[in-house]
Amino acid sequence: MVRPRKDRLVAFEPEVSYFKPRGIPMIELAEVCLTVDEREAIRLADQLGLSQEEAGRRMGVSRATFGRIIQRARRTVADALISGKAIRIDGGNYRIVMDSRRFQCAACSHQWEEPPGTGRPSACPLCSSEDFFRTVPRSLAPTRADAKRSDTQRRS
Repeated sequence: MVRPRKDRLVAFEPEVSYFKPRGIPMIELAEVCLTVDEREAIRLADQLGLSQEEAGRRMGVSRATFGRIIQRARRTVADALISGKAIRIDGGNYRIVMDSRRFQCAACSHQWEEPPGTGRPSACPLCSSEDFFRTVPRSLAPTRADAKRSDTQRRS
């Protein structure tokens, strides 16, 4: 029995879902499909320059699984570019995660979210305490292996 695929965490739904070579009519074009999770892997690794370890953590998969996803994505894009094919972005096993920042008040334990790019909040919206901290979703939190690796690097 095959194990079901785990959903990959994706920051947002792609705004553009189709690319085609210029000057070739659609009727004459072959097409390849890049899944939404493969597109996210390209965004994290190639656009943002994250390591496979960090990108895998953000997508909720292991480094090895992320490596397979990014390899498949790059192969698909290369095929389209070299062979003059259209790229359709669709499907895959993924779940959209909120792309927001989460905070928790140390005084009253209130939790709230702020959109990215709005600056650091000045105080808790419930009790006005300035004693609060940022939290991360469980899927993005450092693992025990990360802590051990970090500790080992400090000793070196």
